Amino acid sequence: MIAIEPRRIAVFRALYLGDMLVAVPALRSLRRRYPSAEITLIGLPWAASFAERFGHLIDRFLPFPGFPGIDEIPYDAAATTAFIAEQCDYHYDIVIQMHGSGSTSNPFAIALGGTVTIGYFVGQQPARLDHAIHYPDHAHEIDQNLWLAELAGGSPADRSLEFPVSDADRRDASALIGLSSHRPLVVIHPGSKLPTRRWMPDRFAAVADAVIERFGAEVVISGTDGEVEIADAVLSSMHHHAVSLAGRTSLGSLAAIVERSSLFITNDTGTAHLASALRTPSVVLFGPGDVQRWGPLDRERHRVIQVPTACSPCLHAICPIDHRCLRAIAPEQVLPEVNRLLESHVDDWRLGHEMELRAPCAG
Repeated sequence: MIAIEPRRIAVFRALYLGDMLVAVPALRSLRRRYPSAEITLIGLPWAASFAERFGHLIDRFLPFPGFPGIDEIPYDAAATTAFIAEQCDYHYDIVIQMHGSGSTSNPFAIALGGTVTIGYFVGQQPARLDHAIHYPDHAHEIDQNLWLAELAGGSPADRSLEFPVSDADRRDASALIGLSSHRPLVVIHPGSKLPTRRWMPDRFAAVADAVIERFGAEVVISGTDGEVEIADAVLSSMHHHAVSLAGRTSLGSLAAIVERSSLFITNDTGTAHLASALRTPSVVLFGPGDVQRWGPLDRERHRVIQVPTACSPCLHAICPIDHRCLRAIAPEQVLPEVNRLLESHVDDWRLGHEMELRAPCAG
C-alpha cells in the first residue's frame, strides 16, 4: 500500500491512440482515488491533444524526450538529461511506469526521482522500483494498466473505455459529410500502422458493397494522412458509391462520425478501441494481434473475426511469409457478423424513425 497521500503523480506512457485509450480506466482509477492530486502524463507529442481532451483525468502533459532503448522517439542525450533534471526538481510523489514490461522503460521512470516508483518488470526487480509485479504478458491491456493504478492505491476497477466528443467535433463531422436520416451509416477503416494488421482492400470493398446492397447503407472510408492510398484502393475495388475521408478528419471529427454510425468495421488498430469507447457496434479483423490482450471486452456489441494460425500472435511489421492469418479471412466469414449487428441496429433505427414520423405536428 502507498503510505503517502500524493500531491503530484506522473504516468509514463509514450504510445499511440489505442494504447492510450486502454489506459483511460487506469487514469480514471487514479483520479477517483486522488481527486486533488495533479496527474501528469508523459507521452508522445501527439498525445498533447489527447491529454487536453481528457482534462478531467489529466492535469498536465509533457512530451517524452526519448531514452535509450525506447524506439518511439529519437534519443537526444542532452535533451533527455535536461528533462530528467527538471522532473527530479519537480518532486513527484508517485511515478507510474505504464510503458510495457519495464525492460527499457523502468530506467527512465526511476530516473524521474519520484518518492515512490511503480511498474512492471521482467526477471529481477530493479532496486529502485518500489512497488512492482512481474509483467503479465498475456493479460488484457486494460487490466495491465489497472493493476498498476491499484498498486498506487487506485479505486476499484472500472474497465469501461470512454472518449469525450464535443459539439465542435460534431460540427466538424457534419461539415465533412452530410448524413442522411434515412440510411444507416457504415464506417470502414482499412488501415493500420503495421502492414501485417491490414486486411486486403478488395475484401473490405466486397463487404462495403454488400452492406450497400442489403441495407442501403451510406459507406464512409476513414484513415490517416498516410492511409489515403489504402482508402483509395478500397474505393477503386467497389461497385457502388462510397466516400473517403482518409486524411481529412481530426481525431475528434472521426470520433463524431463513428459515434453517429450504425457500424464500424476495422482492422486491429487504435480505432477499434475508439468504437468501444463510443459504444458503436463494430467488427474487428484480427490477424497477428493477440485477441486476449487487445480484443474488445464486450463481444456482443463488438465482434472479433480471426482465423487461428500457428504463427500468430506475432509482432512482425512486415509478414516474413505469406500473411496467412489475414488471407484466411474471406468476406463470406465477415458478412454474417456484419449483417447480425446491422440488422439489430437498423431495426432499432427504423422503430425510432417511424415513431418520429407518427408524432403529431407541433404548434
